[in-house]
Amino acid sequence: MKVLKVPDLFDLSTIMVSDFSPGGAFGSDTTEPDFGFAFNDSNFSDRVLRIEIMPDSPETKSDGDCCSSIADWARNRKRRREDFKKEIDVVQRQEQVLNCNVPDTVDGLTYENRDDDAVAMIEGSPSDVGLNCNQIGNDTAYDNYSSLNKDHLTVLRVNIIHISSPILAAKSPFFYKLFSNGMTESEQLYVTLPVHASEETALLDLLNFMYSNTLSTTTPTALLDVLMAADKFEVASCMRYCNRLLQNLPMTCESALLYLDLPSTVLMADAVQPLADAAKQFLAAKYKDVTNFQDEVLNLPLAGIEAVFSSDDLQVASEDVVYDFLLKWARTHYPKMEERRRVFATRLGRLIRFPHMTCRKLKKVLTCNDFDAEIAPKVVLEALFFKAETPHKQRALASEEVNAPYRHFLERAYKYRPVKVVEFEKPRKQCVVYLDLKREECAHLFPGGKVYSQAFHLGGQGFFFSAHCHMDQQSSFHCFGLFLGMQEKGPVTFAVDYEFAARSKPTEDYISKYKGNYTFTGGKAVGYRNLFGIPWTAFMADDSNYFINGVLHLRAELTVRQ
Repeated sequence: MKVLKVPDLFDLSTIMVSDFSPGGAFGSDTTEPDFGFAFNDSNFSDRVLRIEIMPDSPETKSDGDCCSSIADWARNRKRRREDFKKEIDVVQRQEQVLNCNVPDTVDGLTYENRDDDAVAMIEGSPSDVGLNCNQIGNDTAYDNYSSLNKDHLTVLRVNIIHISSPILAAKSPFFYKLFSNGMTESEQLYVTLPVHASEETALLDLLNFMYSNTLSTTTPTALLDVLMAADKFEVASCMRYCNRLLQNLPMTCESALLYLDLPSTVLMADAVQPLADAAKQFLAAKYKDVTNFQDEVLNLPLAGIEAVFSSDDLQVASEDVVYDFLLKWARTHYPKMEERRRVFATRLGRLIRFPHMTCRKLKKVLTCNDFDAEIAPKVVLEALFFKAETPHKQRALASEEVNAPYRHFLERAYKYRPVKVVEFEKPRKQCVVYLDLKREECAHLFPGGKVYSQAFHLGGQGFFFSAHCHMDQQSSFHCFGLFLGMQEKGPVTFAVDYEFAARSKPTEDYISKYKGNYTFTGGKAVGYRNLFGIPWTAFMADDSNYFINGVLHLRAELTVRQ
């Protein structure tokens, strides 16, 4: 039977350049006509698509045979990547043949030739072929067909599908370029498209979608296969459709990691960004309190680590903990020093907020062999300059990167509040420690909460602050208390002179509140239940003298007693 050809109806010149705009023919989210009735129907087709099915590697079966879960799909997809690397030379030769006839620009638009782009060939009609016009399936009449792949790959079977070039071209820049390159081949009837056996079902679903704007499949693994095919053949509307369906499915750790492990060309597509963002948010929320899931997080792949540790809401004791954990993770997953340095330089280093690390830990960064010798001094110097800035300047720097994917200056939700320390060795060992608490942090202490500072050191001993809300000694009202504790436990004793101070209006200078001396033993603390001598309500009032621009500024001077 001769295939019907209607030149006026299928005149590609009617597809204007404006159709390539975001709101044009390619990927419009508006309601589109349903041409499902015309799919694989010779009466509404002007070309014949020959889908040559090539074998996968011996280790990879078709998805339908072995993929009962997302994990199976992931393993098979990784094998497909390995297959692709083995056959890259073959694909490149095919692309060279295709690119001789198809320009890289269509109507002033340029399309990037990616390594995993689809490859197609256009043939004249074989004179000895008889067609079943509505057949989808094996076609033994083409067993002897000679393709560009014959010298390298065996054609398992050929699927014959009748297509409308305007419908496909309107949905896909790939097909538009294929059908309108102006060469003789673009006017031929038969188009040959080689694909792997594992991609066959997804390609058929994709072609059906290009006609009907819907998919019959709803399983995650099948939708991911169609998504990959849609990216390969540049069908943005189908990528958005798959993205919406996948987002409506329950998210699991396994599926989130799989979405983030999609090829970079897929993840970078605007249509897939909402899915990738949802996966990152799921992992960040699940492992928010990373200390409770250390073993699980330690086993996450790099994409999962990036999702968790790029979060502002990560609940860790301090940024030192982030540094130590990522160092441990890198040494576990990248045992070779060269690989570890590379991954810190390109991926992991941007997850660490060095300006919020302690100076003691920053010193260790300078001597850490896991960091490149040129990178370590730069990040440490940047951190020290930030610490030297005024609080106003620090907040300004943090606000500038609010919308950045990776942040350096913005504080996380640290369990232990950061402190600034100025140390003196002479004439006596002494340190001045500054602790800032936001008004909302103080408000959360009511009625019986407490917050701890990060550790700081004096004379080789570790100390910390703890701020409390509790009842005064007569239990008549709540008040704000501040205590100084020593970390070491056991028989260690350490004598210090101390002075507590806070900035106060109207001068906004530090005003001394209490001073004294104390001999610390392990686990002991010294302080004052009511630092300001006023009830909690007066301390937290809008006209409180102790909150300056919404921040409570505390200071302690500690000197080792002779």
